[in-house]
Amino acid sequence: MIDPNTSKGAKASALLDDALVVWLTTVRQGGQPQASPVWFVRDADEFLIYSMPTQRVKNIRANERVALNVDSDAGSDVVTIEGTARIVEGPPNLDHAGYQEKYRDMIEEMGTTPEDFSAAYSVVIRVTPTRWRVY
Repeated sequence: MIDPNTSKGAKASALLDDALVVWLTTVRQGGQPQASPVWFVRDADEFLIYSMPTQRVKNIRANERVALNVDSDAGSDVVTIEGTARIVEGPPNLDHAGYQEKYRDMIEEMGTTPEDFSAAYSVVIRVTPTRWRVY
């Protein structure tokens, strides 16, 4: 995994700590990549994403290989992550204090409550990185 004690690792960690959105790329049944912006938290060595039951969930069920991408607003710092995703049973985002803290204001700006948001974004996705690249 990424080592925050190296210069590239520290750069990647800082970028991920500041990011509100990563791009999750899954693969449709016909092989077409599909990129979607998603909210996330890092949970140990994995990424935790809550999703609506959309095409991305179908894609992951059919093909666990995914990519995550994030860049600075200036585009000068980029982290790409290849990994495997799995749909898991897990605590709803309403019960994940770190997720709620990170996105509380954005949930309110959407005009919804944490309870309604949690009900809509009910699918738990965990991504385990297998390869990192930092630019």
